[in-house]
Order: sequence, then structure tokens, then C-alpha cells
Amino acid sequence: MPMRASQSPVIKDLVLIGGGHSHVIVLKKFGMQALAGVRITVISRELQSPYSGMLPGYIAGHYSFDDIHIDLLRLCRFAGARFFHEEVVGLDTERKLILCKNRPPQSYDVLSIDIGSSPWLPTGMETSESHLAVKPIDGFLDKWHSSLERLIAVEVPRRVGVIGAGAAGVELVLAIQHRLKNEFKKNKKDIGLLQFHLFSDSEGILPDYMPRLRHKFQNVLNKRGITFHGGAQVSSLSQGILEFENGETFQLDETFWTTSARGQDWPAAASLEVDESGFIEVNDTLESVSHAGVFASGDIANVNEHPRPKAGVFAVRQGPVLFENLQRKLQSQPLKGFQPQKEFLSLISTGNKYAVASRSGRTLGGWLIWQWKNRIDRRFMTRFKNLPSMDMAQSMRCAGCGGKVAATILEDVLAQLRVNRADNVLIDFQGPDDAAVLSVPANQVLVQSVDYFRSFVDDPYLFGQIAANHSLNDLFAMGASAHSAQAIVNLPAGDEEKVKEELLQMMQGAVLVFSEAQASLIGGHSGEASDVSLGFAVNGLVEADKILHKQGLQAGDKIIISKPLGTGTLLAADMHQQARATWIDQAIICMLQSNKQAATCFVEHDAHACTDISGFGLLGHLLEMKGETPARLEIDLNKLPHLQSCLETFSANIVSSIHSSNQLTEAAIENKDSVAEHKFYPLLFDPQTAGGLIASVPADGAEACLLALKLQGYQHAAIIAEIKSASGTDKPVHLLV
Repeated sequence: MPMRASQSPVIKDLVLIGGGHSHVIVLKKFGMQALAGVRITVISRELQSPYSGMLPGYIAGHYSFDDIHIDLLRLCRFAGARFFHEEVVGLDTERKLILCKNRPPQSYDVLSIDIGSSPWLPTGMETSESHLAVKPIDGFLDKWHSSLERLIAVEVPRRVGVIGAGAAGVELVLAIQHRLKNEFKKNKKDIGLLQFHLFSDSEGILPDYMPRLRHKFQNVLNKRGITFHGGAQVSSLSQGILEFENGETFQLDETFWTTSARGQDWPAAASLEVDESGFIEVNDTLESVSHAGVFASGDIANVNEHPRPKAGVFAVRQGPVLFENLQRKLQSQPLKGFQPQKEFLSLISTGNKYAVASRSGRTLGGWLIWQWKNRIDRRFMTRFKNLPSMDMAQSMRCAGCGGKVAATILEDVLAQLRVNRADNVLIDFQGPDDAAVLSVPANQVLVQSVDYFRSFVDDPYLFGQIAANHSLNDLFAMGASAHSAQAIVNLPAGDEEKVKEELLQMMQGAVLVFSEAQASLIGGHSGEASDVSLGFAVNGLVEADKILHKQGLQAGDKIIISKPLGTGTLLAADMHQQARATWIDQAIICMLQSNKQAATCFVEHDAHACTDISGFGLLGHLLEMKGETPARLEIDLNKLPHLQSCLETFSANIVSSIHSSNQLTEAAIENKDSVAEHKFYPLLFDPQTAGGLIASVPADGAEACLLALKLQGYQHAAIIAEIKSASGTDKPVHLLV
């Protein structure tokens, strides 16, 4: 297998914006044919890329959500690419920077854009719950189910309208009708309550297709009772009333838009040359006609030499060409033009597992055609779901003090950080001294801790936030307020600008968390290593008589947890390319939540003991809290809050590498044999990163404490255990189910 690009020094950055059909093909090919020295980053607002060819089948009820989606995170793992779950809002082509909505800018050397299109909508009209634009597909699917539920529940006549009578509109109206017919039959309701209407500014349906095909589908619409309105140029939609250019109106209850496509606004604002509809103008190499090194494909691109309709088939065809030319551009080689096919096979479905094939003016329809289309679509999706495992090579660099990040990089990064500086920080990294100096208020004591680990997320900005959150947990668990931190960071060797950017983004993420906790970043240490790793030595302040200790459980106390469990198994699944993007997104959201307010709640409700859940898992840390205290822990397994997706990974026997050693603590469980098969049992041993706090709170204040936590945003907080008097056994843990 080839060396993974991520394991060699980074020389160039290839950034892919969007997870469209062309880009998923590019990623698959880079996974099989990596390019040394190239770091690939995918920036996408979608975690899962929908395949447009199967959308009508999904609407009709023939496919599941997973059937029609490609998991971008898993595909990026296979390709050795970083994945940033983010929305792009702009582009600075002069400085080669991608501007994002919620993270620092990302630089690029070569850029590719595959972000699909949006439908044309009347001026000033925005989509709402009852009138949905089909593109972008991810936004449509978020709202489709609500629309479906409303239509299933109707008790009086309702009108459903699809605007646009191209292939997308015809397939959609037929798929919606088929789905609702089945749902109404299941609920013993009369489908006659619903009327279906198809509108187009053209005089007939499927205006870009041959007459024979148009005639065939018009017959289908007639037979199915779907009314077609030709020459209906929509000018506005307000409160469900369509108004046309000729002044006529039509009332609709649910409206779906599949009208002519247009591009997003930001490519034009970035000075990329676009056509009148906002699509990026590219030549036959798929490179921008105005900006070398910027490529575009799929619906967002307009290939000057070979204009084609906006259809997924062309994006798929462009994928291999895009991959080859991206590789050539990165290696300063001449680009290759391509000649797309003049005629292509169209497969249009009627919703009820019947499809019509059309090519060169010939048409053929039937159930077998639908089965053929189904096999083609599923074969395409299988290419991105059944990914082979890849070996990763290692590289060697000097260690010791010869393995530090260059001083120029550190100076530049530190100069760009906007660091909160507390009054009692006397000396920090802004001075020439070798160490930081702090003054400690006379009525307080200094609390210190350190945490450090390798990166497990692609986005350095997110990793900086998570690492900072994790490090601060030890301070919050002791009731201390965060004061200051010093960073410990290792980065792989590479181009100085690339290393600088990654370090800057990690530190920007960390500084965001420290600033919210009112702590100062006062210095640190850097080094070179084969993997990215980050940690912090943190300092906190607390009055000596208000320290929350780990031990101090009292009989009758309730144990409260602030955050859900399950990050360990989910991160393990991600490492083995077995996790779904949505699972990891849930875990990241959990890890980004600070425990600062949780600690305040526990202090205000007179907690007797507190700690954070990290590497030893819930049971390990509870046993640490118990120590030598003669007490019995009664843990209610059914009350353990958890990330729902972790149950799926546990059932597949995917656990963290430290899970088995954590499980040695089960020797303390009195009734292990009767509960070991419980689905929540593995949660006891799952290591947590930036996990929750667990506190022992007096019983009479536990419910008030729990309510306070939920009001502070800890929606998964729960009372999970009770402290009983000593049981006289050497197995002090009893599990309730």
C-alpha cells in the first residue's frame, strides 16, 4: 500500500469544499492512491452526503436514510483526509483563505468546490415548513418528515404542489403520491383527501427530453390523477397562495420546489467568474477560468466547452477527471481536458418501482428497468460503504531538544492570539523570561493539574477546544475557578506555514475555551512528533475551606452525573472506520460542553465529594471516590445517561483499548453475574474524554441540584446512584436494573 499523505511532511494543502458526487469519488481515489506531502481537508456542512439518484426512491419509501447517504467522515478516514464539519461563507482568493462560519479561516494551495446548487425561488420568498426547496438535499430531508407527518394526519382535503416539471419535479410528485397512498392505506384513510398538482413555466413536462418520453410520463400523471399546470410562471408565494405572472392565483397546503437551479452567492463575491445563474465558470479541465488552482465540479460548475444539465450523472462522470487534474496541479503537471458523452442514459422512476430508460430517442419502461436502476444505484453506493483497511507508514525525525517547533512559528502564533491576561499574572509568554510568574491571593490556594493526549479529531480548532475543556475538568472537580494554563503541544514536521496554521488553530480553539472560563494562557512547550498531540498544565484558585475533595461520600447521598457517557467506544469506532459521522458529531458536541457551571451547581448544593470521569471510566472513578469509606454504592444501570449511538458500538463489541483494564474494577460488583449482560453494563468501564463531573450530594438537595443542572444546559444530567451504609461485604457495589 502507498504511504499515507498524512504521514509525510505537509508541503501542500488540498481543500475540498462540499461532499458532492465528484468529491466522494476523488476521496475514494486518494484513499487508494495517496500523494506524499499533500494534506487533504474536506469542509462540509453535511456529515453525510446524499446520493441524488436515490432520493425519489427514499421519498417513495423504498430506501432507508442510510441507503442513500455516504458517510463523509468514514470516507475521509479512508482517504487520510481531515474532515471539518463546517459551513463555508466566503473565499479570499488573494491570500488563499477559505472563510468559515464558526471557525478560523483555512488556507489552501489547491481548492476544489463541489457544493451543489439551490433552486430558483421567487424574489423575497424563503422556504418554510410548508414550502420546501428540494436542493440542497440535506436541508430538504430535515423538513420532509415533518411535511409527511402533516399530510398523513389530514382529515380534510389538502393540496400538494410541486413547482418545476423537469425530471426532478416529475419524479418527486410521483414519489410523494406513492408514499402517501401507502401511508393512507396503512391508516385506513381515503387518499382522495389529497390533490396533487405539478406546475411549470414550460407548456409541457420534461422539456429537455424527447417527445416519446414526455408523452409516456404525461400518461402516467393522467392515470394517477396528478394535475399538470403548464405555462405557469410563479411570481410569488405567500401564506400558501401561489401567484403567477398573469395575475392568477392558486392555493396550496404543501409546496415543493424543483425549479431551475442557481449557485450560492459566495463564489461570485470571492471574485470567481460565474455565469448569470451564479455557477462557477470552468474550462474542460474543471479549473476556474479566472483563478488557477481553483476547481469546481458537479452542479456548481458550468463547463464552458461542454454545457450540460444539472444532473448527478455528470458530477459522477467528472469525479475521475477531477481527481487526475487535482493530482496534476499539486505536482505542477499539465492538466488534461475531457470530453463528456454527448448522449447519456436517463432513468426516471414513477414512484411505484417502475422506471423508464431513455437514450438516443429510444425509451423502454417497466419493473425490470426499475430493478436495473436499483442495482446501478446500490452498486455505486457500495463503492463508498465497503472500504478496505489501509496500512500506515511511519517516518522518523530528531527527538530531544532538536525536535522542537521552530521559534519563528511560535512567535508568529503567539503574536496572533488574543489572550485574556489576569491581573495576578506577573510574567507570561509575552516577556523574555524562561517561566511564568503568578501571584496567589492571600485568601486562596493554588490548584494544579495536567492532561495531555494525541489528536482524535481532524479539525485542530475543535481539538484545541476539547483538550482545553478536558484539562479544566480537574480544576472544576475541586471547586476551583480556572486561572491560567500552559500548553504542551507536538506537531509533525512540515512546511513552516502549514505547521504554523495548525498550531494557530489549535491555540485559537484552546484560548476560546480558556477565555470563557476566565483563564489566561501564559506559556507552554512545543515539539515535533509523528502525531499531533496537545495538553495543558492548568492552574486554578479556590479558598482552602471550599475545596471539593474526591472522597467524602456520606450515607444517604445521591450521586449525580453532569454529562452522558459513551465517548470512549465512539472514538474507538471512529479509529476503526466503523463510526457514522453523526455519532462522532454527537460525541464532539458532548466533549465541547464545559463543566464550569456544573461545578458551581455542585458547590451551591453542598456536594460532599466530586470528581471528573476520564480514562478510568465511571465505575473506576466512583471507586476512587469511595476509597476506604465503609459504604455501599447502589448504581442504577437504567439511569446512566449515554450517547444513544454508543449502544450500537457496544453491541458490535467495539470498545476503547483501555476498556478491558477498566473492567478489572468489576471485581467490586456484588451482583455482576446477574447484570453483566445488561445493555448499559459496558458504560461502567468506558473511558471518557472531556467527560462529565460526578458528585455526591445530600439526598434532600439532590432534586434541586439536578434541576439547576438542567437549567444550565446539562440536559443529560441524572441521579445515577445512592450511597448506603456499609454492607459488610468486600464487594461494595450493587447494580440496580
